[in-house]
Amino acid sequence: MQKQLHLPKTRSEKVWDTIGISSWLTTVLFLIIIWQHLPEQTPLHMGITGKADDWAAKESLLLLPALSVINFFLLHLLEKNPHLHNQPERLNEQNAAAFYLLSRKTLNKLKNLGVLLLSSIAAEFSMVALGWINHGSTWLMIIALLIYLYPIIEVIWKQRKIK
Repeated sequence: MQKQLHLPKTRSEKVWDTIGISSWLTTVLFLIIIWQHLPEQTPLHMGITGKADDWAAKESLLLLPALSVINFFLLHLLEKNPHLHNQPERLNEQNAAAFYLLSRKTLNKLKNLGVLLLSSIAAEFSMVALGWINHGSTWLMIIALLIYLYPIIEVIWKQRKIK
């Protein structure tokens, strides 16, 4: 196990945290505003075509912001402790800061993209339940998942460049 280094948060990490927290707050506020207008049954799952194929009580929508909070705090704990991450064997005193920072920034992006994705799902399910849209967007979900994979590909690529 490597020693812990105290590296200040970068501007990009602060921006990502702002995006994640803002999307969560917006989703919670949105749910509060529309709650009385939601039908008792809301989508619980949508198939590949974007059509709801399972329904549940409207309270099930609260699971998405709750999962966002769990996702945020668990990944935040990991983000704050990059010395505990699975680092390559070539990690040494000279490159530890670079590996730790890259690992931390990746978790920061994944943490906040996860919150953004769950917030988008909550909004989409709510809009379907309210009849504002007929079904969810298949392309939106595919694009969101690809965007979520980007930081993983990026970290693999950038790790190779660290000497």
